[in-house]
Amino acid sequence: MQMKKIAFIVIRYGQEINGGAELHCKMLAERLVDKYQVEVLTTNLKGYSNQENIFKEGEEVINGVLVRRFKTDSYKRKGHRPNVWATRYIRSIRFFLYKMHLLQYIANYIPIWKCGKKGSIYLYRKNCFYSSELFTFIRKHKEDYDVFIPITIDYPEVYYTVTRVKEKALLIPTMHYQKSSFYPGMTEIFTQAGYIAFNTQAEQQLAERIFGKHMSPHGVVSVGFNIFPPAEWKETTVKYQLPQEYLLYVGRVENSKLDHIFDYFLTYKQKHKESNLKLVLVGGIFMDKIEHPDIIYTGFVEEEEKTAIINHAKIIVNPSKYESLSLILLEALSQKKVMLVNYQCNVMREHFKNSNQAIAIYKGKNDFIKQLYQLDTSDILRKEMGERGALYIQENYNWDIIMQRLIAQIENIGQ
Repeated sequence: MQMKKIAFIVIRYGQEINGGAELHCKMLAERLVDKYQVEVLTTNLKGYSNQENIFKEGEEVINGVLVRRFKTDSYKRKGHRPNVWATRYIRSIRFFLYKMHLLQYIANYIPIWKCGKKGSIYLYRKNCFYSSELFTFIRKHKEDYDVFIPITIDYPEVYYTVTRVKEKALLIPTMHYQKSSFYPGMTEIFTQAGYIAFNTQAEQQLAERIFGKHMSPHGVVSVGFNIFPPAEWKETTVKYQLPQEYLLYVGRVENSKLDHIFDYFLTYKQKHKESNLKLVLVGGIFMDKIEHPDIIYTGFVEEEEKTAIINHAKIIVNPSKYESLSLILLEALSQKKVMLVNYQCNVMREHFKNSNQAIAIYKGKNDFIKQLYQLDTSDILRKEMGERGALYIQENYNWDIIMQRLIAQIENIGQ
């Protein structure tokens, strides 16, 4: 019997890509190769600019997964420009209705908002990951695949996949509480997909309050994480000039992810001059660096090096307000490391509650300084929280359970 054919759709894909959604895609795809014909449809971009067309177009096999890369469009803003202001105005109205606890009830009667669609299409087309070749391929080859699995709603790939294949789409939205989730085009995505797989209860509840009872069938599937054997520490610390004690951030180094971390951390250092902590940032750099003796950038590191750097971190921080899960939190807690996270992220508040307070959570600058000081100065507190965190991960993020959930939905859609 021929294996079913599935296609993941994600904006970037490769061994050296370490973004959250991209890693999420890679971990799932590689775990399905023994059961399905697995492909990844993606762009040829490595970074977030059309000037970074690093990958060669065409096909490549990575760990049993066939990767098809398509070039992106160089969109020129000439000719008629749709009324983008109207689209953003409608988004603001939807956001306001959500905050007034009315949007869910309105969605029950008006599930799809068509106003502002031309503006939404314009915004998608000027996105650096817009690829007409990729979207044409999906439209022409819809019948060649049993299931399409687009990941992360922040980019055009999800919209053009779901609206072309509809009931064949198993959407993994990685949704956040941010204004982009309220664009009118999202109503098409969340009501036309065959199934929606959320990472957490908080993410699912957010979507239910936005899209109401007409949202596609859905549930929490989540994702696990990979832990690689650590690289030799002496070589790693010399290579990246790592200090003995450090607060660690892992992820894309960009303003939207880092929030106020530079200001908060440097203020902490000014207030507590006795602290030996330095801030180490691991990941691709997509912003101008803040240069300071207490701030160290490693850039991209290998997975084995990342494991070693996490192992030797004193504290790990995730300052992002926008997370649908946080893979670095799973990795850190599994290694009995303590995490300091942003209260403004509803997913982090869920982790805080469900983990028996195995993570520290801050509500602003002063609270950040207070929480960091307690963690920085108490070995006992870090050890206690580390033990609770490891137990939380063991009980809730087991790969066997996660893959059973995902496979059940693939089989349901692919019938």
